[in-house]
Amino acid sequence: MMADTSIEFASLLCSRLCHDLLSPVGAMNNGLELLADEDDPGMRANCLELLADSARSAAEKLKFFRLAFGAGGGFGEEIATSEIKAAIDGLLLGNKRIALGWIVDVTAMPKPVAKILLNLAMIAIETLIRGGRLDIGVEGPEVVVRAEGARLVLDAEVKAALTDASVTPTSRTAQAALARILATEAGSQIVLNDAEEGVLLFGASIPA
Repeated sequence: MMADTSIEFASLLCSRLCHDLLSPVGAMNNGLELLADEDDPGMRANCLELLADSARSAAEKLKFFRLAFGAGGGFGEEIATSEIKAAIDGLLLGNKRIALGWIVDVTAMPKPVAKILLNLAMIAIETLIRGGRLDIGVEGPEVVVRAEGARLVLDAEVKAALTDASVTPTSRTAQAALARILATEAGSQIVLNDAEEGVLLFGASIPA
């Protein structure tokens, strides 16, 4: 198995980022092509709206990945929880099918903990294929992400990457592997249930 800190692992995270940005950037490209060929004022207005929505989506995803994968949050050791919530809000921008609950009793958290939370939140969002509710809870050392919906689907490979260090990451599972690696380095592990009765819980207890 490759080393968790290798260039190959970093390339997998980059592949994931590029995959998620492809849709909004492609929509911007399509919008520009339509705008160049369109003379009708109403259609041009629709094109401009498409461009604005796609640009906003791309920008919000970049902000999220900057915190979740990169060195976002400045040079300090902690990230303000308001910045973390703003990143999750941005990821849900335009998604009216998912309601967000935020129960966090701290104003900042260590960067590794913030990255664990952000990556678990995105994985949970992806399980809500028919929408539902995403609840984020942080109390002391406990970090909990709860997804509730009519249909929850957690990819088996993603689940394995969250809990099993022997699983070789892929571009699809690198995000889950990153959460597991960060939890392990913090002296903890990712725990989750089996999505019974439409509820899926991800958690970690991070030592101070």
